[in-house]
Amino acid sequence: MKNINTIVMLIATILLASCEKTVGIELDDHPPKLVVDAAINWEKGTAGNLQKIKLTTTTSYFSYTIPSVSGAEVSVSNSVGSTFTFVETPNTGEYVCETFIPELGETYTLNIVYNGQMLTATEIMKPVPEIDRVEQELSPGIGNEDDRIDLKTYYTDPGNSTDFYMMRVQTSINAIPQFYVTDDEFFQGNQIFAIYINPNLMSGNIAEIKLYGISQRYFNYMTILAGISGANGGGPFSTPPATLRGNVYNTTNPDNFALGYFSVSEIDKEIYTVQ
Repeated sequence: MKNINTIVMLIATILLASCEKTVGIELDDHPPKLVVDAAINWEKGTAGNLQKIKLTTTTSYFSYTIPSVSGAEVSVSNSVGSTFTFVETPNTGEYVCETFIPELGETYTLNIVYNGQMLTATEIMKPVPEIDRVEQELSPGIGNEDDRIDLKTYYTDPGNSTDFYMMRVQTSINAIPQFYVTDDEFFQGNQIFAIYINPNLMSGNIAEIKLYGISQRYFNYMTILAGISGANGGGPFSTPPATLRGNVYNTTNPDNFALGYFSVSEIDKEIYTVQ
């Protein structure tokens, strides 16, 4: 019996030792791509003159640092030839304009010159209705789960056009906001609501809710992005069907496309404290 126990322990030791072997995973390295975070947002009741654009690049899978892009030339122009220059805060990759003039229905064009290449994108500033109200309701828990507080944000579609909306909800208990997109196909001229569900939401938590008027093209982009990221059930380990391209076009070398999106939106904001 002693010999049998010794053999069993020896086999177990060999198996455990084999489990500790380091496996190296080789990943393909691709040249970094420019990533454009250019969301021009005009909040109701403000001048909208202060706007920011962030430029970064992609990086390796195991990197913990997102490289910022310095030294680019960034500007936005409108249909009447006015140009708004964005100046970089030194060594941050953040480009700032303090003289931007927002106008609903106006066409804006983003222009970027970086590493000898020119990139451009065009969007129309879309209006947004005011947020009517935010309500909370208690949803019964399932099994041993506690009851859950849900937030409903209501707004009314104007009914005289085809409109697309995006809602961003950021709470004091989550670092990453949630985004929702919808259109008015089934709600023309009627009230619409978006529901925010977080099982950890409780009394005293603060929610910042922003409603955006967006273009159909941006609506399509965000819908696909939500699917790739798993928000529509794809799961965090699902394989993206393809690289999602935004509307930023490289006129110098189309094959060297940028990632990200240039959007221009009117927004309405509500700060809600959970009761």
